[in-house]
Amino acid sequence: MKKRFNLLFAVFTILFCSCDKNTLYEENRGVSDGVWSRYDIPVFKVDIEDTLNAYNVYINIRNTGKYPKSNLFLFVTTTAPGGAYTRDTVECILAYPSGEWTGKGFGSIWQNRFPYRRYVRFPEAGEYTFEIEQAMRIEDLPGITDVGVRIEKVDDQ
Repeated sequence: MKKRFNLLFAVFTILFCSCDKNTLYEENRGVSDGVWSRYDIPVFKVDIEDTLNAYNVYINIRNTGKYPKSNLFLFVTTTAPGGAYTRDTVECILAYPSGEWTGKGFGSIWQNRFPYRRYVRFPEAGEYTFEIEQAMRIEDLPGITDVGVRIEKVDDQ
């Protein structure tokens, strides 16, 4: 059942990404058995050639109802082609105070896209690396099924 759901999710992601001309990059990585270890740090490598246009960078999170908290803290490390890097702490709110999950739900899984950087211009062309590490006080964090990065070109209208 889980394999079928993951296949459907992958097909829908491909269809929706291919329809959006402003999406430069989107990739989501599955978390092993829905338990995100502190030592499992997904790495996303993105080629940026256009240094003139502005971009919005998002963090994608999929969670199940087994997630034990209402928020999720992340450490996001971005490394530029020349080696310069930044490390940010990001808080993602996954549930409202009422206990209702945020995001779009499908069955018992919810998808969220959190703004990470808005209107950013990448200073140099080349490969940028994004590393996303869970920063909760729980070493093996249950209920997170996927983590991803999305980069969209800002439409200058």
